[in-house]
Amino acid sequence: MKMKVKAQVKYVRAQTRKVRIVADLIRGKNVNEAMIMLQFLPNLGARLIQKVLKSAIANAKNNFKLGQEKLYISEILVDGATPFKRFHPRSRGSAFAILKRQSHITIYVEEKKEKISGTKSTS
Repeated sequence: MKMKVKAQVKYVRAQTRKVRIVADLIRGKNVNEAMIMLQFLPNLGARLIQKVLKSAIANAKNNFKLGQEKLYISEILVDGATPFKRFHPRSRGSAFAILKRQSHITIYVEEKKEKISGTKSTS
């Protein structure tokens, strides 16, 4: 049975499309490789994802007794949250809406199954 361990952060002040760029880079990677990649990326999204990934690793170690060496990122979701709405004055008494976008970041990590060598399947 596969054990999916989840970590989530909601209402982060970062645009969804900018965080998704970083999320696409680490999807499916080993957690140790992903942490090294995130450490050297200059984006704000990398810092946010790194925090959530650390939390997912800690959840796996402490709650489910899984080893960090075998963990990999099975899913990473970046969804849009409700934006802050601010208004900027415009000419002739009107207003211009400014949307300050937010995101929800969810990471699922799983333990990699070891391949069984020496068995062949004949079909």
